[in-house]
Amino acid sequence: MDLIKFVALDEEDIEIVSAHLQDAVVKVSDVLWRPKQKRVVVALNRFDWEAAQASKPEYRRRRAALRFDRVLSCKSRDVDPADKNQVLNLLAVEFAENDPPGGVVTLFFSGGATLALEVECMEGELADLGPAWTAVGRPDHPDAGGGKPQRGK
Repeated sequence: MDLIKFVALDEEDIEIVSAHLQDAVVKVSDVLWRPKQKRVVVALNRFDWEAAQASKPEYRRRRAALRFDRVLSCKSRDVDPADKNQVLNLLAVEFAENDPPGGVVTLFFSGGATLALEVECMEGELADLGPAWTAVGRPDHPDAGGGKPQRGK
């Protein structure tokens, strides 16, 4: 399978990025906020849903980077920045435009943790960084009733 690379410039683009990142795992130390550059970069291990849903399913993960530019602020909830080894399970990424073209990009993690990025406008990118490796299994979680798709069923 080819490495993916997506540019996200609107809410529809973020929905595609979010689908590819459902169940990615992120260490707190891999969330980099660069206020002078107005940039947030998140290194993560994404679950390869395309391979898992192929006619001959393979469970694997890939190292990837999620980048947002033109970020004015980065706020977190239920994330301890001092605990660099804390592992977060990404459930979804959403964009809510509140002052066009600006708005808030929110990364939702299991357990209620979130990162909220106030952006001048939507300008993001998701890119795979290298080869895949075998995953222990396919992520699976019950439908929490929150309206978010549960692909691991």
